[in-house]
Amino acid sequence: MKNDIVVVGGYGHVGKMICRDLGELYPGKVYAAGRSFSRAEQFSSITNGKVRPLQLNIKEAVDPDILKDVKLVVMCLDQADTEFVRTCFKSGIHYVDVSANDSFLSQLEGLHAEAAASHATAVLSIGLAPGLTNLLALRAKQLMDQTNVIDIFIMLGMGDQHGQAAIEWTVDNLSTDFGVVKDGSRDVVSSFTDGKKTDFGSELGRRKAYRFNFSDQHALTRTLNVPFISTRLCFDSNAVTGLLAWLRALGMFRLLKLKTIRKAAIQLFGKMRFGKEMFAVKVDAWGKRGQEDVLVESFLQGINEAKITAKVAASVADRVYNSALLHGVYHIHQLFELESLFPSFPPEATIETRINGKTIY
Repeated sequence: MKNDIVVVGGYGHVGKMICRDLGELYPGKVYAAGRSFSRAEQFSSITNGKVRPLQLNIKEAVDPDILKDVKLVVMCLDQADTEFVRTCFKSGIHYVDVSANDSFLSQLEGLHAEAAASHATAVLSIGLAPGLTNLLALRAKQLMDQTNVIDIFIMLGMGDQHGQAAIEWTVDNLSTDFGVVKDGSRDVVSSFTDGKKTDFGSELGRRKAYRFNFSDQHALTRTLNVPFISTRLCFDSNAVTGLLAWLRALGMFRLLKLKTIRKAAIQLFGKMRFGKEMFAVKVDAWGKRGQEDVLVESFLQGINEAKITAKVAASVADRVYNSALLHGVYHIHQLFELESLFPSFPPEATIETRINGKTIY
């Protein structure tokens, strides 16, 4: 009988947290997997055997026998192709993905029939953004009869500790152009342009955020049937946010395509430790309830973005592992609602929802 859980990238920044949470639930059945057995073993040694080490290189063909006792894979690494995921599906292994590359996630959507035929469940868009942003957008839509626009705003604290992969992803996407859908037609926009303000609440106030290529806006556009969805990013330091927008306007981000400049930028972001160790998410949605025009605002605020990403991933993984969910490939908002995951959030996380300025949650 299959009982094991493999966390690929399980000794990385977020992977360790996921392994620890799952290891408490399923001691001895959770494996921290990656290319380096020594790093996996070193991490395993401090978990008192609750998490076990496994050498696994997903960039090479994986022998299905290695996965013969595996019931669930949690993926914390970016992948270049779908071969490993298809190997999981062929063996009927459930799959949870924490990555945020929409071009890859959209490829996994195309494997829906393959997963369903093998009685496997895959859940994508796990974490803060994508993840909780998807669920906040879903909640806003459910509170209206007609939803016309959903704007997602993400604020990250400069004092927070982010993993290497997250820093690299952010730097690489500073210079990207990406497609969005507006009123049924496709347009191309640039990261850190088209600034827009929102109110993050009394403590944080109004902030201007800029377009960024988070995958939530793309997955939600394909699945929620809302004419216009966008995601914007800012930092708790207005000076840093403004500087990045200014550099983008000057065309300086083109230099990030040079390896030496990219490396220096990643190192700089990794060393920055000023501001708060916090995050905030705000969803503004416009539409109608009956004949009335309404604005639904949903807020989420907390400390340590990586921690809440891990908590969401571990909670979703636990439910996939134990529950008879629909088979196939789904984004988080297609199988879950915010309330069902809220009990697993850290105690410092707060949520509020308003309709036309009146708090309802």
